Amino acid sequence: MSFFKKKSINQSSLDHKDERNEINEDMLRTNLNENIQHVKQLLGNSSDLVIREIQIGKGRLIKACLFYTDGLVDTNSIQNYIMKSLMLDDQDLFLSSEQNIVQVLKDRILAVGDIQDVTEFSSLMTSLLSGDVILLVDGYSQGFEICMRGGKDRGVMESTTETVVRGPKEGFTENLRTNTALIRRKIKTPHLWLESKKIGRETVTDVAIMYIDGIANEKVIKEVHSRLDRIEIDGILESGYIEELIQDEALSPFPTVYYSERPDKIAAELLEGKVAILVDGTPIVLVVPALFVSFIQAAEDYYQRADISTLIRLLRFFSLFIALLGPSLYIAITTFHQEMLPTGLLISLAAQREGVPFPAFIEALMMETAFEILREASLRMPKAIAQAISIVGTLVIGTAAVEAGIVSAAMVIVVAITAISSFVLPSFAMSMSIRMLRFPMMALAASFGLFGILIGFIALILHLCSLRSFGVPYMSPFGPFIKEDINDTIIRVPRGRMFFRPRLISQKNIRREQTLKQNRQRNDD
Repeated sequence: MSFFKKKSINQSSLDHKDERNEINEDMLRTNLNENIQHVKQLLGNSSDLVIREIQIGKGRLIKACLFYTDGLVDTNSIQNYIMKSLMLDDQDLFLSSEQNIVQVLKDRILAVGDIQDVTEFSSLMTSLLSGDVILLVDGYSQGFEICMRGGKDRGVMESTTETVVRGPKEGFTENLRTNTALIRRKIKTPHLWLESKKIGRETVTDVAIMYIDGIANEKVIKEVHSRLDRIEIDGILESGYIEELIQDEALSPFPTVYYSERPDKIAAELLEGKVAILVDGTPIVLVVPALFVSFIQAAEDYYQRADISTLIRLLRFFSLFIALLGPSLYIAITTFHQEMLPTGLLISLAAQREGVPFPAFIEALMMETAFEILREASLRMPKAIAQAISIVGTLVIGTAAVEAGIVSAAMVIVVAITAISSFVLPSFAMSMSIRMLRFPMMALAASFGLFGILIGFIALILHLCSLRSFGVPYMSPFGPFIKEDINDTIIRVPRGRMFFRPRLISQKNIRREQTLKQNRQRNDD
């Protein structure tokens, strides 16, 4: 027994030695040449690594070295703020080998704002490959990470996926700092907090979490941190990676994480108490928790009058039902419930279907599949010909199919109206879900008629009511029903009556504005 104890003690001591050796190997050396060779070795002598060795100080006897990655830094800033400070200015009066050169460089010489100490190769490589400039001095095992990030990137442009007639035209870019700045231009309160993480073993992608302290629910914030910290993956290339890894229901067809490309939309979500997740390298920003009604609302709803916004929202909900149930209702009525149609219309439909060899379900399935192929092809083709091909292809295929007697003209009309209705939804994610659910609803209609549609619709409602997004009911404020929050769902009341934030999201500081009675009292005072 004592032998095994001694063996376990010796093994643990060896493990501690290995850990100490790994830590020592990760520390910077005092010899500059060793540091240079180690950095080259870590990057495999990559050609985009720029190493600039210089001599500074009194008599130019102090050796130093600058590291940066070509294409990720602002070279003009390096010349103006680093090289001039170290070489062109007269530093002989106050920089010599007898002083603590590293401290003097940081406190008195380097004319840069963001500068951090670095003592480990792991943090050095992360900063170097993120666009920072690394400065090392011979004889010191400590260097600097100098923020000089730049390079080529796409400027702020109009959002291509969420266009509006009235409202801001700017959209997010692939640069994380540009995106956080666009949000801060909308919300200038100091309570807008930003927390950063790095996710991905190989990509080491910057991920930022933004929320308004005092409005956002602390439980949701902790849950966001917990789910992000649990991510173990080699790379994050787009926010879709994060969305799929933190969503509540992986098998649900409905999205439980909302996303947008518009800064004004994200700012509005933050003001309601939600949490935004920004990922470097993508213009898409995630928002949690997500509600079903959020996918039906658009940014422009709040820039129009309340009556116009309400009318447009009602139109969207009506289009949602058409996109989901349009072909299913046609199949059910023409197959099982012909008595619901007027006699004239029934005779017309029967005459159209006289030469069609397929049942209504196969007919609808072929047309829906053909339209989905055309829509997907139009997205992947070059923009110069995509629109022309999609229009010509739809017209030619639809007309030829009717003339050949493969499908009826009424079916072409139903499929076209269904497709147009799906484009009315402002959220592409919800539109994709409806397009996917359309096919099982068609199968239920072909099997059981209107009873099958009713069964499928009830199953969808039950599934929606069972969903949660970071602990918040997905169908809130309908299930559970919250009377005060109905003011901004299917309808939108005038701005002066939207007193409260959604209660199940914020749960603290829910008052958005004063009531009319409180305003009168304040004016009287």
